Amino acid sequence: MLLKALIKRLEGEIAVARANIDVYLTNSVGIGEHPDVVEAVESQVEKMAAAQEKIDTINAHFTVGD
Repeated sequence: MLLKALIKRLEGEIAVARANIDVYLTNSVGIGEHPDVVEAVESQVEKMAAAQEKIDTINAHFTVGD
């Protein structure tokens, strides 16, 4: 139960980062706060990668039931 909850939280972090990237790519208003858009997008990609790596590690080392 705890690992499933952790995976859901990590999936939420990925969803938030992806939404932020979508805003940067499609909405110029969201870009106003970040003059270096590439750096801002990279930061969100790093958050996604870290969360995905944690999910992959959990799945590789533990059995997470449905």
